[in-house]
Amino acid sequence: MMTGFVAKAGSTILTGLVGAATYDGAKKALSGGTAREGAVVALAWGLRGQRRAEVGAEQVRLVTGDLVAEARARVGEQAPPPGAADLVHDHDH
Repeated sequence: MMTGFVAKAGSTILTGLVGAATYDGAKKALSGGTAREGAVVALAWGLRGQRRAEVGAEQVRLVTGDLVAEARARVGEQAPPPGAADLVHDHDH
């Protein structure tokens, strides 16, 4: 439960940092001479940052899945295969 929170918080923080860096980069670039070139550079930084954040979030997700599977194995449960959904509900929606 805590690892899921950490994963989401980490992803949110990275997204915020990328957005702030993109905003600052665009602000500096647009205050200079060529506004279009500055905007393109700032967007390129933002895209790189977004991809890095996505890779980081995926790594956190994978590590969390590994930890959960190992914990289940230690208590004698078999971890479901990746992507398998538990379709049994014991409550009404």
